[in-house]
Amino acid sequence: MASLEFLQRQIHTAKELKAIVKMMKVLAAVNIHQFEHAVTSLSEYTSTIEMGLHVVLKSTHTNNNLSNIDPDSLVISSIGRCGVLIFGSEQGMCGQFNEQISRYAIAEIEKLQITPEQLVVFAIGSRIIPHLENEGYQIEQNFVMPSSLSGITPMVQEMLLHIAEWRDRQQITKIILFYNNLHSNTTYKPSQHLLLPLDRAWLQQIENQEWRSRTIPMFTIPSDVLISSLLRQYFFIALYRAFGESLASENASRLVSMQVAEKNIEERLDEFKGEFRQKRQSAITGELLEIISGFELSQG
Repeated sequence: MASLEFLQRQIHTAKELKAIVKMMKVLAAVNIHQFEHAVTSLSEYTSTIEMGLHVVLKSTHTNNNLSNIDPDSLVISSIGRCGVLIFGSEQGMCGQFNEQISRYAIAEIEKLQITPEQLVVFAIGSRIIPHLENEGYQIEQNFVMPSSLSGITPMVQEMLLHIAEWRDRQQITKIILFYNNLHSNTTYKPSQHLLLPLDRAWLQQIENQEWRSRTIPMFTIPSDVLISSLLRQYFFIALYRAFGESLASENASRLVSMQVAEKNIEERLDEFKGEFRQKRQSAITGELLEIISGFELSQG
């Protein structure tokens, strides 16, 4: 049976672990709120970009110059390679977060029925790599998942540069984002977003939407330059949302894991305390018996 000193050390260690887990729960909850708020704030920005697209598409269509709206071939779905960006985590203690998104991404990739030569896999977050490699997928390039809100924008800007390079040098004409999407503070589900090529039906929907006032704004710069700029902003928003949703989901998964860990620690702590009380009572009883025995021997 464990000694009293050992049980005391175990109780002390359990209390320290409980304090750490509690702090991690608080940090995860705060991070969820920050990333969720950042994603929500994109809605107004998205609306502004769509209004700009509406103006230029409407004007371009009116002037019968629709062929010039796509100088960078962002809309044309040409034959080429398919690049997938799978968002995982850089840190651990987040439960089944990486396993779930990797299983989902692999299942969706298999539906594409493309050859390995046509597929290029990019991993964001080092902890998702083993799950993909175990299924036979070779990682073309790995990117570091930012750990804070301030790190998202620089990473998105870097990703945009890489995407332009992939299109030019690797003939990657189709790009799909796979990431976990937050549903509540403790639940999330895998999702995907087709970044390239753009859906002409989506552009048509934006063009046909009703304008808020009688007069549509005018613009002076060339339509092809303007629409290219607006579409790049759209790409920025899509990537930023993927990073924000993934990081919020990661912290949601970590929050659940810490809740389970806290419960396990509390149960273990109760066991240690119960065993300590029992051991201490046995020790006190033994000491009393020794005193009584000694007293009886002295009287005999």
